[in-house]
Amino acid sequence: MSDRIFIRGLSMHAYHGVMPHEAKVGQTFTLDLDLDIDLSDAARSDKVKDTVSYADVASCASDAFNAQRFRLIEAAAGRVADAVLAAFPRVRTVAVTIHKPHAPIAATFSDVGVTLVRGRAKSKP
Repeated sequence: MSDRIFIRGLSMHAYHGVMPHEAKVGQTFTLDLDLDIDLSDAARSDKVKDTVSYADVASCASDAFNAQRFRLIEAAAGRVADAVLAAFPRVRTVAVTIHKPHAPIAATFSDVGVTLVRGRAKSKP
């Protein structure tokens, strides 16, 4: 099955980062989420109860991302992935990409970030 729900460009201002000024001033981060989920029931029923709400996923991701100050966006992405998997049992795997386009790098670049992919532990037969 290759069904997927995605959210692109979820923007949030936060104070994540290693540098002291990042904790003080903050910056805008952008999150992309890809959820691997079986959507066959929702495709047949046309009912929200057979899928997961985009709004609920976005709210969950935002809450997890802003729950604390992270030094590393890797840690923030891990927290978001864990929160989505905990909140939505239908989701088999989640990919969380965090873009940090204003990272303190002494170079010209358009974007920098991380992508983490997390899934549920497989049950033993």
